[in-house]
Amino acid sequence: MRAHQNGTISAEVSDFLLNCFVRSPSWQLWLSLPLSLLFLLAMGANTTLLITIWLEASLHEPMYYLLSLLSLLDMVLCLTVIPKVLAIFWFDLKSISFFACFLQMYIMNCFLAMESCTFMVMAYDRYVAICHPLRYPSIITDQFVAKAAAFILSRNVLFTVPIPILSVRLHYCGRNTIENCICANMSVSRLSCDDVTINRLYQFAGGWTLLGSDLILIFLSYTFILRAVLRLKAEGAVAKALSTCGSHFILILFFSTILLVFVLTHVAKKKVSPEVPVLLNVLHHVIPAALNPIVYGVRTQEIKQGIQRLLKKGW
Repeated sequence: MRAHQNGTISAEVSDFLLNCFVRSPSWQLWLSLPLSLLFLLAMGANTTLLITIWLEASLHEPMYYLLSLLSLLDMVLCLTVIPKVLAIFWFDLKSISFFACFLQMYIMNCFLAMESCTFMVMAYDRYVAICHPLRYPSIITDQFVAKAAAFILSRNVLFTVPIPILSVRLHYCGRNTIENCICANMSVSRLSCDDVTINRLYQFAGGWTLLGSDLILIFLSYTFILRAVLRLKAEGAVAKALSTCGSHFILILFFSTILLVFVLTHVAKKKVSPEVPVLLNVLHHVIPAALNPIVYGVRTQEIKQGIQRLLKKGW
């Protein structure tokens, strides 16, 4: 039991209930089928991509190692969120333990930041390939990928650790129903009896510092790429250069757009239904995961040929 500022005494809750789409329960019905199909597509497509890159010796290059890392991050994000959401939709399994909730919160924040950082490293890879092609083999090496992976891991693991720590230190009493499908930081912190100003500030500052700096560097890289491409005079060189990094830019643009929409719905939450940010939060963990391997598989000739060779071998 714990005493609080208002003089009441209540026991701290032992677990949470995820109660999403309270105002629009019918959303669960029509969303469950496409969500499950997207989940299966994401798992299948990313697994196929990883196996193709692993088995095809011609794809054992830095660019494809980075793509493998992106696929792994997508799969972890999907597995962390979507099975639980589908369990809520189909079996009404809303309960989630403290440990599972804060673990999900950490993985979502950490791996989303790692995905953003991976896009940034991939943008640098494309920048070197287009703007300094002769130096590309000496700059983008296996050692570079290993160092980049270590940077992606260490930066985002360290910077996102305070998010669940700040939330778990709060006192949760009385209410235990999270009005969300996932354990989003502020959705959980809002249930606390304590002041959550620090949580809000760190979430805002951390998000814009990590994701914001990545996006700035990404679009700076593509500004240099576009400038270099427009200077190419050889016949077909412009089309080839744009094709080389086109799929990557499409995915980054989609990643940035869905994040921007999500932020804007939170800013204008009084003007939009509170269910919309919840829906976008769920979709953001499955749509990019399903889209990334498909776009690369369709637009990257080497991957397409690798998949075809594996199919001929009976995989």
